[in-house]
Amino acid sequence: MHPSSALIIWLAAVLGIQFVGYAGMALLCVGVLLQTPAAAKRWLAYTRRARWLLLTLWLILAFNTPGEAFLDAAWAPTYEGIAEANLQAVRLLAILACLAWVFVRLGHDGMVAGLWGLLQPLRMAGLDVERVVVRLSLVLENLQTSPARGEWRKMLAAEPPVADGRECLHLSLMPWTSRDTLRVVVACAGLMGVVLL
Repeated sequence: MHPSSALIIWLAAVLGIQFVGYAGMALLCVGVLLQTPAAAKRWLAYTRRARWLLLTLWLILAFNTPGEAFLDAAWAPTYEGIAEANLQAVRLLAILACLAWVFVRLGHDGMVAGLWGLLQPLRMAGLDVERVVVRLSLVLENLQTSPARGEWRKMLAAEPPVADGRECLHLSLMPWTSRDTLRVVVACAGLMGVVLL
């Protein structure tokens, strides 16, 4: 699979998640895990890293969505808020599953190659594609490693840790095949289907 086509499929899945319910997201997650079982471990790691974000999202939506109070308690979240919070939290989990899939499927070098391929049309608009890809590569590399315990204190104290990053970036470019075109067409058709339904 061409890395750029994998990124297009990932983007279509992430956009499509916004238009489906629990059943659609469950099917998507099962499909991700069946196609790439190694993504399960990374998905759990992403979920663990996003646990405070998930909790914050849930609390904000549950308590700030107007509606009927849970058990008629004035301090409690609303039924509507709980339903919305649950749905958005599951959507975030499904997006993390898709993210785990694309990272396991492509790896760091594949992600960089895919981004490089997708950004090529923007070169005509004057975008320095190489510079953007190198910066995104550094971000992706930084995301792969968990920060050491208490490292945020060093950042706040203006003592950022010195990263040992790559000094040279190699791109392995694959040819775009008719299968890649077919995959992208199916992904876009699926996205259109869930948007229109």
